[in-house]
Amino acid sequence: MERRKFLSFGALVAAAAFAPVSLSAEDYRKIKPDAWKAHTVEDAIAKLYGSNTLIAEGVKITAPDVAANGGAVPVDIQSDISAKSVAVFQTSNPESAVCVFTINENMVIDYSIKMKLKQSGTITVVIEGIDGKLYSGSKNINVALGGCEG
Repeated sequence: MERRKFLSFGALVAAAAFAPVSLSAEDYRKIKPDAWKAHTVEDAIAKLYGSNTLIAEGVKITAPDVAANGGAVPVDIQSDISAKSVAVFQTSNPESAVCVFTINENMVIDYSIKMKLKQSGTITVVIEGIDGKLYSGSKNINVALGGCEG
């Protein structure tokens, strides 16, 4: 009897593993393709959110002042704002948009990402609040030439 229960439970788990899952995430590359082609941060923000009027508060960015390796720059993003999305932009590479996270108002904004930066520049994080306002924070990062921190 225990074997039958085990096998039926295993079949149920296998069926659930292949069942389609509905996610609430938005694919910003499909719905806002022009934002991913923008060459300036201001243009990318305007094409992603329809406005580039930012409130410079409520966003904490932690990253090294000097990145020894521009190929993997660690960036931590934190905020207490109730938000719809979090977007990361940079001025070092040809296209400004890096990533966008769709979140719900009850989620904690505490992300850690690694970015590739071609040269020294500024990272800008924009949080779209549930109030419709755009909150931002920026951090300048110097990329060491040749990975020698100098």
